[in-house]
Amino acid sequence: MAEESTGGPDAATGRSRSGLRASGRRRRPHTRRRKALKAAAWTAAAAVVLGGTGLGFAYFKLNGNISGVDIDAKLGKHRPGDTPNGSMDILVLGSDSRSGANAKYGKGQAGARSDTAMVVHINKKHDKASIVSIPRDTIVERPGCVKDDGRGTVPPQRAMFNSAYEVGGPACAVKTVESMSGVRMDHYAEVDFAGFKKLIDNLGGVEVTTKKPINDPDSHLDLEPGPHKLGGEESLGLVRTRHGVGDGSDLGRIQLQQAFLKALMDQVDSVGVFSSPKKLYDLADSATSAVTTDSDLDSVSDLAGLAGMLKGIKSDDIQMSTLPVTYDPQDPNRVVPMESKAARMWAAIKRDAAIPKSAEKGSASEAGDAGSVVG
Repeated sequence: MAEESTGGPDAATGRSRSGLRASGRRRRPHTRRRKALKAAAWTAAAAVVLGGTGLGFAYFKLNGNISGVDIDAKLGKHRPGDTPNGSMDILVLGSDSRSGANAKYGKGQAGARSDTAMVVHINKKHDKASIVSIPRDTIVERPGCVKDDGRGTVPPQRAMFNSAYEVGGPACAVKTVESMSGVRMDHYAEVDFAGFKKLIDNLGGVEVTTKKPINDPDSHLDLEPGPHKLGGEESLGLVRTRHGVGDGSDLGRIQLQQAFLKALMDQVDSVGVFSSPKKLYDLADSATSAVTTDSDLDSVSDLAGLAGMLKGIKSDDIQMSTLPVTYDPQDPNRVVPMESKAARMWAAIKRDAAIPKSAEKGSASEAGDAGSVVG
């Protein structure tokens, strides 16, 4: 048996031997079963099957599937400091790009924005995580960013959060989150519509129970109350629906996404991927094809290292939160951060502490019952 790697940092680069960058030292057992990713985001599923795929053709095929983007140069040097305590922060985006296989989900719509945005904080012990969802309609002070094509810059502007991805790609999305939170993002990951759909299909679907009917022609979703096993198309409809539940806002959709994510995490251990090499490979193939990461996380070995780090985190170990917001007085269809409460939330993450319930109390994101529709 090969000697277990400690995953310690390289003295010259400050990165772990697998290339995974985070705050401080961490040990990563490399056994096959322990590489099941338990992260609380769509990329949780995207890396769950990476254990045991590191040899021969499979390794090179899967490695070639992963898309990486180098965002460091565009971010520059003026970034929040990185606390060297072993914790990790990842910005996870669900992209609403309508190119390629995603075209049918938004005919006539050009460009791409961040349809879903989550800051995933893994604590220094790697046994708990916090997720902060950022409503895409949040009005923020978007910082000046290098354009996504690298040709010129866009000036600072008061704009919707999801416009950052549209004008400056992943780097501008990361820069905007860092600017509003004061928290440095260690990594970036993105999943698109088509990749998410294929991944859920290869997992065999996700079991949910709806307590109210959900009908939304825009997201092709029609569910009666009761238990359902959702395939990829229906799962995508559920996490995208805005008009099928609640008041039709992005806030209700976030509640549904968080409920679906917990259901997904609860079932990942029971799908039997490790008992079927074919299922394992099919899942790994769809997962690695679905994800785009920063260049420090764009290989099978790096993603497997992240999976090993998160091996013990279960759904009950995840604290789900939403950026505290209130409706924008200038436009009731938009929201703005509640600055003092948001500051309390980001401060807890920087301290590697649980987010206090008082940080969300009274927020518009707290209203509504969309999260209770799915159990």
